[in-house]
Amino acid sequence: MALSFFSKRKADNPEMTFIDHLEELRWHIMRSVLAILIGAIVIFIYIDWVFTTVIAGPLHDNFFTYTALCKFSQWIGAGDSLCLPPPKIKELQVIAFGSQFMSSISIAFVGGFIVAFPYIFWEFWRFVKPALSPKELKSTRGAIVFVSIFFFLGVAFGYFLLAPFTFSFLANYTIGLDNILVTKPTLADYMENLVDIIIGSALAFQLPVVSYVLTRIGLITPNFLKTYRKYSYVAILVIAAVITPSPDWMSQMIVFIPLAFLYEFSVFISKRVFKREEEKAKRDW
Repeated sequence: MALSFFSKRKADNPEMTFIDHLEELRWHIMRSVLAILIGAIVIFIYIDWVFTTVIAGPLHDNFFTYTALCKFSQWIGAGDSLCLPPPKIKELQVIAFGSQFMSSISIAFVGGFIVAFPYIFWEFWRFVKPALSPKELKSTRGAIVFVSIFFFLGVAFGYFLLAPFTFSFLANYTIGLDNILVTKPTLADYMENLVDIIIGSALAFQLPVVSYVLTRIGLITPNFLKTYRKYSYVAILVIAAVITPSPDWMSQMIVFIPLAFLYEFSVFISKRVFKREEEKAKRDW
């Protein structure tokens, strides 16, 4: 496949050698890294606001998700039954002199990657594009827009829904009857869980885009997705268990239900695309 990839690029530009392709790839990577670096620098400049408002947001009592759920619960007449208890965490621990500085760097670069993702994917697209056939190019039209949209939807889902539920459960879960155990998480532990939740959700939300592209190319069909639906649900459960750091079934269901919906949405997209391709083939015939 790799040889086919480079042979197609060589057909477009016969003067390019293998080293030339590597050089081109290097420049795509360098421009992507530069975009991440610019975003990271901006975030690092405002790191105090970013950490207090964004990163530590799910730990605050007035976080959007907690207040919105309570208002919705009262609006439907359910009282406080849907109110999510905020995490009882007043402080995060750091156990090394450089922990806060290194966490600031991590926040800056992860944030820079999220902000620069559309440009990064565009650079990747520019490198891959010459190797695609006309049919594949037509099948992937608008890929940058849709991939970016679903990426940010996944980020929003992980940050505003999954993270609050996860941290609320983990912080408020206790064992024993004498309350001698107190949860005092470290900053590194909190950051690791938050990043895993957000990035994992962002990647999982690419399922409809992948379904659309693979159906247009002809690698999958709606019947294929329907046939292996039960196996896919098992895989989704595994993905939900990986994304959610908490072992409780509620957090995993919060991940599983949207992913299952995305799978069914992918089946619907594949069915529409497959039907359109069949009609087009009949017209051409």
